[in-house]
Amino acid sequence: MVTTSRPLSRIRIVLCQTSHPGNIGATARAMKTMGITQLYLVTPKKFPHPEATALASGADDILNGAHVVNTLEEALHGVKLAIGLSARRRELTQPYLDIKKAAQEMIHLAHDAEVACVFGTEMSGLSNQETHLCQLLSFIDANPDYSSLNLAQAVQVVCHELRQASIHPEGASIYTKDLSLLADHDSLMGFLSHLEIVLDKIEFLDKVQGERLMQRLHILFARAQLETDEVNILRGILTQVQKKLAHSSS
Repeated sequence: MVTTSRPLSRIRIVLCQTSHPGNIGATARAMKTMGITQLYLVTPKKFPHPEATALASGADDILNGAHVVNTLEEALHGVKLAIGLSARRRELTQPYLDIKKAAQEMIHLAHDAEVACVFGTEMSGLSNQETHLCQLLSFIDANPDYSSLNLAQAVQVVCHELRQASIHPEGASIYTKDLSLLADHDSLMGFLSHLEIVLDKIEFLDKVQGERLMQRLHILFARAQLETDEVNILRGILTQVQKKLAHSSS
């Protein structure tokens, strides 16, 4: 029997729009061998499926307990840190950490909070929209001449690093705040949606390429590690702005 340490039990492996059911099964096997049990599937093409069960090789409990959701936002409900796995640098992007450092950050937070590691599709990886729902991006330091990893292989590498980080913790260097104060993913996304509504109302988005601006703001506020009280203050300011706008237009 695999023993799951407390931090590992709070880690979610999230697969987005997986095409091949075999990769889901192999992911379940990779997770169980490293003591990680929470699997989230965002709109998988085929699941449940006999091929997933076959390649799980006995990790049926992981498959049976998998959470199938419609959006990445649902998969990240309640997490305090989401790290996306990316094979390439992006024009607008969050800070990058190699997988060893990212694993240390995740384990540090997972002592007291839910965290997630997010993987994209087999063919194209994470979309830009999906990466902007993550606070950090990470990469596996593979052979630059042949860096292509199968999805389940990438999950295996990440789960191994997470297990090693749980056994030999080195401490976090980025997420060092009191975790009880840190705003969760839902609070941050709620604030950003509120901010977008207000910026649209004052016609600011139209003047500065709205979609690109919101991408930058997502990155900025994710990097800021806002506390719950700080998010509430910012939303209070936005609400007051909305009241003033409504009053001036009446």
